[in-house]
Amino acid sequence: MKTTMMTVGVLALIAGTATARDLTIVSWGGAYSHSQQMAYNEPYMAANPDIQIINDESSPEAVAKLRAMNEAGNVTWDLVDVEASDAIRLCDEGLAEVIDHDSSLAQGSDGTPASQDFGATIVADCFIPQIVFSTTIGYRTDQLPEGTEPPSGACDLFDLETYPGRRGLNKRPIANMEWALLCDGVPYEDVYEELATEEGQQRAFAKLDTIKDKTIWWSSGAESIQLLADGEVFMGSSYNGRLFSAIVEQNQPIGMAWDWQMFDLDGWVVPTGLPEDRHKAVMDYLVFATDSQRLADQAKYISYGPARSSSIALVGKHAELGVDMKPHMPTNPANAEHTFVNNYSWWADHRDDLDAKFQAWLTN
Repeated sequence: MKTTMMTVGVLALIAGTATARDLTIVSWGGAYSHSQQMAYNEPYMAANPDIQIINDESSPEAVAKLRAMNEAGNVTWDLVDVEASDAIRLCDEGLAEVIDHDSSLAQGSDGTPASQDFGATIVADCFIPQIVFSTTIGYRTDQLPEGTEPPSGACDLFDLETYPGRRGLNKRPIANMEWALLCDGVPYEDVYEELATEEGQQRAFAKLDTIKDKTIWWSSGAESIQLLADGEVFMGSSYNGRLFSAIVEQNQPIGMAWDWQMFDLDGWVVPTGLPEDRHKAVMDYLVFATDSQRLADQAKYISYGPARSSSIALVGKHAELGVDMKPHMPTNPANAEHTFVNNYSWWADHRDDLDAKFQAWLTN
């Protein structure tokens, strides 16, 4: 009897191992990946014990790595979190699968078809939106010169007289180039037209030259916050969710300046050419991870606005601190008096060229 029971147990274990599947999901790490883990991944694995999610934090290099994987004929990622402009590039290059949002994803909690529920956040046929976030400005409250009003927004980056000290900025052109022109006097509505010209690009670089020697350039969201937390910089750009985590969850002496925050979208793309079994597993995960409740649940852990309209009313309090999350969203009217909306299509067309120019400028 013992032998029979043992045999049954071994066969069950072998069967379970045979049907188990790893999903490699690529994201950004830090507080953002933690919010996905808590809102999507852990509940999904609990409901699907045959699935094991492997987290990869390579989203900052997603475009380059997917290009290389496709060239090598070996795509090892199953699902990738990217910003909207990168999704457009991947879609245009055939590296991300076109999605029928209504047939592939759940309806909204109010019965609205997915395509209507996501609305204008679907900026490409291969893009499955998750969140609205912003790149904005953080500063050390304990390093503010005595008697000086706190910084209000992005243009204070360029005011070294009022706000002396090192800056921390992203090591890429997006946001930096737009802020440089805006803060040099270019009207908001003309920034991208100006940036499309050689003269406009040189004007942006010239403005950035005024703070270049005082700037530490970061490559990841975690690094941007660490620079502020360690006091290596007085002021710098970061993602609003990272700043929320440092200020509210970690009680760091950091303030947030919202003026001219750069609005952006983040979402999923499915790499093209996945084998049928991997593709089926990914699409099942996406139905779960992008429904109204799950997107609202993510806002329990990070202050990013859900991309589904039906999710907004479901946003409540922080899962651990009990803080009302709605006032901390970038879309809150009190935080959005002046916002800069990323032109995703423009960057999809100009990104490779400006990436090269920006990196060349950094080394000069």
